[in-house]
Amino acid sequence: MTNLRSAYMSPATLSIIVPCFDEERTLQSCIERVLELKHEDDLSLEIIIVDDCSRDRSLAIARELEARHPEIRVLQHVRNQGKGAALRTGFREATGEFVAVQDADLEYNPLELRKLVEPLRDGRADVVIGSRFKGSGPHRVLYFWHYVGNAILTFLSNMFTDLNLTDMESCYKVFRREAIRDIQIEEDRFGFEPEIVAKVAHKKLRIYEMAISYDGRTYAEGKKINWRDGVRALYCIFRYNSYHLPLPIQFFAYLVIGFIAGLVNLAIFLGLLGFGVSLPVSTLSAFVIAAAVNYFLCIALLFRHKARWKTTGEIIAYILVVATAGVVDLGITSALVAIGTAAWLAKILASIIGVVLNYLGRRYLVF
Repeated sequence: MTNLRSAYMSPATLSIIVPCFDEERTLQSCIERVLELKHEDDLSLEIIIVDDCSRDRSLAIARELEARHPEIRVLQHVRNQGKGAALRTGFREATGEFVAVQDADLEYNPLELRKLVEPLRDGRADVVIGSRFKGSGPHRVLYFWHYVGNAILTFLSNMFTDLNLTDMESCYKVFRREAIRDIQIEEDRFGFEPEIVAKVAHKKLRIYEMAISYDGRTYAEGKKINWRDGVRALYCIFRYNSYHLPLPIQFFAYLVIGFIAGLVNLAIFLGLLGFGVSLPVSTLSAFVIAAAVNYFLCIALLFRHKARWKTTGEIIAYILVVATAGVVDLGITSALVAIGTAAWLAKILASIIGVVLNYLGRRYLVF
């Protein structure tokens, strides 16, 4: 079926980006498998190996392969930056109509790239993701907690992007180059996966998912991903999706940030009082520190930094919004108390209005 369909497709070039860090044991075998794809007359290859400052013979092996095969180019980082940085370098240099990611560790079978590129070539898709969990093909059985972690991250990513992927963290992602040409990759390590999924989803690109096999490695065999990368992936899901969320969900996320800032406010306030600092100074100091925490959490998790203003302008706008909300809070509290409302109730009502004003000010004026 694949060969029949290929006969009706015009020739195309597939750029395959191979990020590499200390993969001397598998790099040559991986590239030899990739080169088998060129036996099909209608698919030309451009193989870009990006050596991320390997400490072993990976770069030397890559150079030897480059000397023997005109399809191969080798790029080198002078310092180790991570998989995302290597892919950023490779994407920038790719010239083919389609761009694929191939890890150098051979956990993924390069020959399956041919079927992944088909929905791109026949015009159905802009992005194709290979799923290790859709069946079809052998799968090495490893690491229950990795499976659970991947399922949780994929679920959260789907919830934020409104997709129904089964394997967001899959390495096998193939793109139509023009579809992702203007996407700026920001993550340097394994945060690339949730970042790129978020960005192609928000661009409303046509995304397909296809079953692939998987031959995973153990840590003794060279697997590099760790729990810190899982935490970073979780952060990236929030970081690259939150500002696209519908207003009610985004407001709920802001309440969580406000709650954290409120806890900081209370802790600083009580701590300063405990050290004998006066009430006015303790109150003002705790408020300023909590406002700063709120700001940094907003730009880290919820809103786009410098989307409306440069940093200085953004901070000024933020201070004005906070100050305005503070004045409104004071005015409402005073007015309610003046007409006989209990002070505690007046403060709660004023605080609720202040939270809403703070959120709307951040969403529409600051970020």
